[in-house]
Amino acid sequence: TSRNIIMRVRISNQLPTNLPQLQNLIKRDPESYIDEFTCQHEHFLSLVEVFKLSPTVYNEELDNLSMFIAQVAHVYPDRLQEFPQTLSDILKNNYSVMDPEMRMGLTKALILLRTKNLIPSLPLLELFFLLLRAQDKNLRKFLEDFIVNDIKMSNSKNKNVALNRNLQNYMFSMMKDNHIIAAKISLNVMISLYKKKIWNDPKTVNVIAESCFSKVTKVMVAATQFFLGIDEAKEDKDSSDSEDEETNKNLLKEAAMSARVNKKSRKRKKCLEKYKQGLKKSKKAKKAEVFNFSALHLLHDPQGFTEKLYQKLEKMNERFEVKLMTINLISRLIGIHQIFLLNFYPFVQRFLQPHQREVTKLLLFCAQASHSLVPPECLQSVVKTIANNFVTERNSSEVMAVGLNAIREICCRAPLAMDEDLAQDLVQYKSHKDRAVMMAARSLIQLFRLTNPVLLHKKDRGRPTEASREVEVLEYGQNMAKDYIPGTEKLDLEEKEDKDVEDEEGSDSDSDSSGWEDVSHPSDEEVDDKDVTNEPGDVEKAVAISQNRLLTQEEFEKLEVIRVAKTMTKATKASSKRHRATENKLAEDILKRGELVKLEEIEMIYKKRKHDKESRLATVRAGQEDRGAHNYRPQKQNPHASKTNKEKRKNKNFMMVKHKLKAKQKSSFRDKQTKFRDALRKMKRKIIR
Repeated sequence: TSRNIIMRVRISNQLPTNLPQLQNLIKRDPESYIDEFTCQHEHFLSLVEVFKLSPTVYNEELDNLSMFIAQVAHVYPDRLQEFPQTLSDILKNNYSVMDPEMRMGLTKALILLRTKNLIPSLPLLELFFLLLRAQDKNLRKFLEDFIVNDIKMSNSKNKNVALNRNLQNYMFSMMKDNHIIAAKISLNVMISLYKKKIWNDPKTVNVIAESCFSKVTKVMVAATQFFLGIDEAKEDKDSSDSEDEETNKNLLKEAAMSARVNKKSRKRKKCLEKYKQGLKKSKKAKKAEVFNFSALHLLHDPQGFTEKLYQKLEKMNERFEVKLMTINLISRLIGIHQIFLLNFYPFVQRFLQPHQREVTKLLLFCAQASHSLVPPECLQSVVKTIANNFVTERNSSEVMAVGLNAIREICCRAPLAMDEDLAQDLVQYKSHKDRAVMMAARSLIQLFRLTNPVLLHKKDRGRPTEASREVEVLEYGQNMAKDYIPGTEKLDLEEKEDKDVEDEEGSDSDSDSSGWEDVSHPSDEEVDDKDVTNEPGDVEKAVAISQNRLLTQEEFEKLEVIRVAKTMTKATKASSKRHRATENKLAEDILKRGELVKLEEIEMIYKKRKHDKESRLATVRAGQEDRGAHNYRPQKQNPHASKTNKEKRKNKNFMMVKHKLKAKQKSSFRDKQTKFRDALRKMKRKIIR
């Protein structure tokens, strides 16, 4: 009957034990199921008391009930005011001895309460920082991600200053904690929040800077990598690689689907293999590192920080890679803030040997630590050491080229680091037999032409240009401050010239249509001195433009193009407008080179491989010329000749040739001893006779 059916349905439901169904019903109609919820809550409190007696035992029922109550806590907020505190007390008092699954379950229940905004952020995060001491790797990773996301969500609409201040103070104390793992994770959280632009204030940066002096190697390396921007470069690379991987995977799926659905053919199979190979190559492809120096600019005392870092470096007993990372950070600080640290150069100087491991990076660090305020005596000794150890005939051409490139990068940042005698000696390698050394020496000549032409012989200075006329060699400590931006007087000129070029192109098209063409003779060109020297009106015009106008980014790029174009324009003759346009194009190509010191600029070696792919293919094809149509050459010279013994042996019985196989086998050690003994006896008999 109907009553029996209802009873069966109730038995099948089993609301007191079927928690997911009860949870669903409570969310729909809280008032109707308040008695069932009260029963479950009282059962939870009794299980808590039982758990306190044996906290090391995993209680599955308590785990399920805590998650159930957390799911419906927003429905009965008055009845569950003490529930978050109960879970917090269990974790705080027993986190070190609890079962890992039980600990993770209670942690997830608290996080669920936090997402429903039933528990404040600060006490929960303090509890989670305490849980970082637990010997549970999965829990630590889970908590680290939650802490970062929770602070990010708290500052999503506007920055919660009070919460950030309290959390920062607590986290700074955690970074000095005796527990190594907790301190390391606290540092990782701060670095993640800085990269997400949530805590990107100077206070955070300077606290991270204090971790560079930690006695724990992992903490020190993490802080150093943060300032070097290594992790950020990896993240950018991973994000860009993930986008490329998605596109490649989509192409691979399309190709696989077409190969599965369409008719099977050899061409489709090759296309599928090609997509797979392309996906593998894209995974292996490497991109240039991108460094961000904004954190280094927020340091309160860069000079003191660098000196303390150098003192730690002198006493450091870590691996060579860690020392190299510290040297990199010191050199970058010296170069960015123009710091005086004179003991650093002799320290690095002793490592500058061709056989030294990672010597190209050490040369890079020397270039990074060079700036115009370093006394010339310090850098001159470094340059002489590089010249004596690298730029000598006893070394290979690659070593010589790397040494010349390193000297060029140092002199580019500190022109006074080179004296006249050494410069003229290095310039002599411009006619070296090896192309790599020759190109490195010529790049050095090109640098001296732009910065200090006095160091070169007159024949090496090249033809005079507008830039070489304006070059002024500054003494140590001298600075030329101008009240205008050089080159702004030519901005309006450039716009007019572009219009004139367009008008000329239009007139050329008209003249082509009419069939006549005007040819100018070189003797008709007049020498214009406006390009050679600046008129007094040009300076006034530049001052007026610089002080009364806001220059756009495009105009700044044009100024840089004009500056580079001066190095290519003759000082004796005014070039035509069309010729200037081509020079500006060439100058724009030169501007693509970055301003930062890159490892490629020192390792840049102009060398063609002696046996590249083209020459190898040529030799292979030369060997294939004598082959027949089907790549088969008959072994018999005479078609009527008989078979060889080798061919005949294939058809013989194995027992007939068995004794001949023993000769091919490797003799044992005993047989070798016997043969050697017999040979010695035979030799002895010959000597006696």
